[in-house]
Amino acid sequence: MIKATLIRKAYGPLSILNGVDIHISKGEIVSIVGKSGAGKSTLLHILGTLDPADSGEILFGDVNVRTLSSKQLAAFRNRHIGFVFQFHHLLPEFTALENVCIPGHIAGRSAAELEAEATRLLTYLGLAERLQHKPTQLSGGEQQRVAVARALINRPDVIFADEPTGNLDSAASRDMHQLIRQLRDDYGQAFVIVTHNQELAELSDRCLEMRDGVLRY
Repeated sequence: MIKATLIRKAYGPLSILNGVDIHISKGEIVSIVGKSGAGKSTLLHILGTLDPADSGEILFGDVNVRTLSSKQLAAFRNRHIGFVFQFHHLLPEFTALENVCIPGHIAGRSAAELEAEATRLLTYLGLAERLQHKPTQLSGGEQQRVAVARALINRPDVIFADEPTGNLDSAASRDMHQLIRQLRDDYGQAFVIVTHNQELAELSDRCLEMRDGVLRY
């Protein structure tokens, strides 16, 4: 589903990625581990089309995303890619339901359709009683589940998760581990996860190590 070849990225004289190759299959859970500063998050942002690579090729199916204009790329990202970060980035002035609907509004979907889908997702994630709560009224684990629902709302092909349990306590982290596998089984999304959490990495279908600017299989 995703094939990236010879991805390189440097910031001035500092080389971060030195020709990374990676492929992700449909419905696969892949974890990327490595020391802090190894380039894991940089790779995730490039694969997710948030940052450009200096060179290399990224294919989503038969679409070479590096050939898309910025407008085309934003539309492609909105439709095909979901994101979950360590810090959930929920908008504090909006309710859980409203936060989940935001990517759908950007995609031009109808408000009624979105509200129904967001309600279904939040209920699936155990938040049926929290639809009208704002982020400050939710626990850390609940906020992260809202962020997961937001990532799912446009039914993306893949979800990129950067330290999704890094800001959670151990109980909430275990819940998130189980949730990721359940989502893959129920919805068929692929997950690419950058993590320092060894338990989460071991639950993945594949675990890759970032070292010296390349992935070790």
